[in-house]
Amino acid sequence: MIYVSTGGHRHWSFDQTVKHLSEVGINAFELSGGVFVADIETRLKNISQEYNVTLHNYFPPAKEPFVFNLASLDDEIVNKSMEHAKCVIDLTSLVGSKYYSFHAGYLIDPVVNELGKKINQRKINDREESKHIFIKRVNELSRYAANKDIELLIENNVLSYNNYHEFKDNPLLMVDQKETEEIINKTDDNVGLLIDVAHLKVSANTLGFSAEKYLMNFKETVKAYHFSDNQGLEDSNDVISNDSWFWPYINHDLDYYSLEIYNASAQVLKQQLELTMTHLN
Repeated sequence: MIYVSTGGHRHWSFDQTVKHLSEVGINAFELSGGVFVADIETRLKNISQEYNVTLHNYFPPAKEPFVFNLASLDDEIVNKSMEHAKCVIDLTSLVGSKYYSFHAGYLIDPVVNELGKKINQRKINDREESKHIFIKRVNELSRYAANKDIELLIENNVLSYNNYHEFKDNPLLMVDQKETEEIINKTDDNVGLLIDVAHLKVSANTLGFSAEKYLMNFKETVKAYHFSDNQGLEDSNDVISNDSWFWPYINHDLDYYSLEIYNASAQVLKQQLELTMTHLN
């Protein structure tokens, strides 16, 4: 299945975005971002009866926004994050989807308006402690999800040039191959890897490792991909092309691919979907 992310329409409700994109023939959606809606269960159920949907990360948005972070050392953020994840697992079961995917944790607690932008410097939590509690919490969620026949997918984080130089360090989990491998190996069998190729391109450029080798290393074990492109400095969610760098290195036999492309018209997204189908078939 190739989904189109709704994340590029952050000022719309998810069903408004689905309706808009369906007008050009798109019928599978990764629900991400958007605005808070009160009657989420009813609206999700209605959408899922007509379209294929899967739920991603911080969806549905909370009435009072917060940064979802399963590696946080802040009790309030942890409680909100665990509650959110269990809620999304329940909603994933409601719509009959197989996966719930979310980002790897952070060693800091960004505020909402810093996401996707420069994060102001602050104390970085101990990496080993944060990694340990992240894995512990993911495994708790895995057991909850397994009871509903749902698999969890963890997405690699993106380390931009600006954030790396602001912190003089990497304040994120699962950026490079070694730590990605370690976390996936220490989580339950019900937990898999979602590789965002655009995140990977930026992180590899920032830290100086091979994005191609990363993709090849996980080619046989990866469960899903996010596709978009950028110039290697930040995650700008640009369109992909026939010449995009990642095509030779990905697994073509998965059941979860998502186009996470922003600032594009519905017609362009339909063209991107058709291009992706051509490369995967």
